[in-house]
Amino acid sequence: MSEPSRRPPQFDATFRQRFAELVRWRRDVRRFRADPVSPELIEQLLALASYAPSVGFCQPWRFVLVESAERRATVIENFQHANQAALAGYDGERRALYASLKLEGLTQAPVHLAVCADEGAATGHRLGRATMPETLRYSVVAAIQTFWLAARAEGLGVGWVSILDPEAVCRALELPSDWSLIAYLCVGWPQEEHDDPELERHGWETRLDQTVIKPLKR
Repeated sequence: MSEPSRRPPQFDATFRQRFAELVRWRRDVRRFRADPVSPELIEQLLALASYAPSVGFCQPWRFVLVESAERRATVIENFQHANQAALAGYDGERRALYASLKLEGLTQAPVHLAVCADEGAATGHRLGRATMPETLRYSVVAAIQTFWLAARAEGLGVGWVSILDPEAVCRALELPSDWSLIAYLCVGWPQEEHDDPELERHGWETRLDQTVIKPLKR
């Protein structure tokens, strides 16, 4: 006889309000304290991230802790080259503003985490991917967001470093050839906390009007 299913939890108004605050206070952190983060906490957060939805239940996320000083140095060098190339794409005031921004926490964060998609994942038997193969990578992004919120709930900061050559990072980390880099995350205890994005605070961009889009009339 199968076990009776558990009753779903009831989320009250207080919880919903706190969850909304968690979402609003989830920020991209670039400034970290040097205090270590316990491996047990990281393991707990990754376990929660693995409850994220995935197309066809394929669970394609692969988490790689980058602990080698040599490999971290290679990633930092990768960022520096990519950042210079990105800077060259701007002119005038926008270029000066870009140059003034702190866009990573690679030298400060105690935890470096590469999050990859296993492009050859057999799990899920390709259900849902024949017509939209990109949903495999979207599934990994869902796991990243789940990890991010869970980390924030513990008081940790997370920063997503996207100014990188992803293929070079995969080679530096000696990852399997069918893994693609989706995110390189810096994780640690934040030096400061804000409820507004750093890029908004420093004038790079403003928040769009969150107007609900009405459905099209057909």
